[in-house]
Amino acid sequence: MIEVCQLTKVYGDKRGVDNISFMVKEGEIVGFLGPNGAGKTTTMNIITGYLSATSGQAKVAGIDVLEDPIAAKRHIGYLPEHPPLYLDMKVSEYLDFVYELKGASMPNRRRHISEICELVGIEQVYGRVIKNLSKGYRQRVGLAQALIGNPDVLILDEPTVGLDPRQIVEIRNVIKELGRKRTVILSTHILPEVEAICERVLVINRGKIIADDAPQNLAANVAGEHKLALRVAGPKNSVISVIRGIDGVRAVTPLADREKGASDLLVESLPAIDIRKPMFNALAKAGYPILMMRPQDMSLEDIFISLTEEGAAQTESKGA
Repeated sequence: MIEVCQLTKVYGDKRGVDNISFMVKEGEIVGFLGPNGAGKTTTMNIITGYLSATSGQAKVAGIDVLEDPIAAKRHIGYLPEHPPLYLDMKVSEYLDFVYELKGASMPNRRRHISEICELVGIEQVYGRVIKNLSKGYRQRVGLAQALIGNPDVLILDEPTVGLDPRQIVEIRNVIKELGRKRTVILSTHILPEVEAICERVLVINRGKIIADDAPQNLAANVAGEHKLALRVAGPKNSVISVIRGIDGVRAVTPLADREKGASDLLVESLPAIDIRKPMFNALAKAGYPILMMRPQDMSLEDIFISLTEEGAAQTESKGA
């Protein structure tokens, strides 16, 4: 549904987007993550036709955005970080205006707009002036304008920024519902939002895609067997002494014990070294059976920080 191929955007001597390529399949909900200035908004603006690329190609529904922008935009609903609302209009007037602006041609305009209002939950404010609405309702009106014309692609840039926790949950639920029948790219800094909504995550840093996978796979790839939560039957100091003598062990951190007669520990290995078998053998030889061993779970926030710090370090080393 969305195809980005070797896309580059140059601003003077800076590359806002640097030769990136990715695809989003029909019906996918993809989280688009990256620190401020990473290239997220630039990429989305190129896909929507708001900006032109310096080189490369962006296609929506097989249509090149640069060659036929009008046809491509008919497939796209876009909610920028700051919704393009006319505050002195009523919600009803504004949605009618957007309908005309988009050149939408639904069989029944009133029914179409009414269904959108019901979907995003703004029926009760339909006759109110937009400037009198709460931030949460304004975001909902912004989502409504993106849905005018029934586009099959939604591109949402920070849709919950500035909302309170209750409003965030409400908008998140609306987006999940919208994603049932549409392809969605969601840019956000709220990482639990990505975990709750998205099937796949793209991470961009300094204009380059540095990760592209399902959230759970990213955790496995970044964490691997690097950190292990361990429960061993035996006295803590003795168990720690045995583990520290194993080649490849970087650190052993005591944790609160959760079982009588057992020691809970966090064991960190050197990168690319799997210490599970030698640790099992060493503890068995010492007479300390392992009761539990599992990779230490990483949150999406941990993964994001790890990926972006690693990408920044690699960029700096190349420039040195």
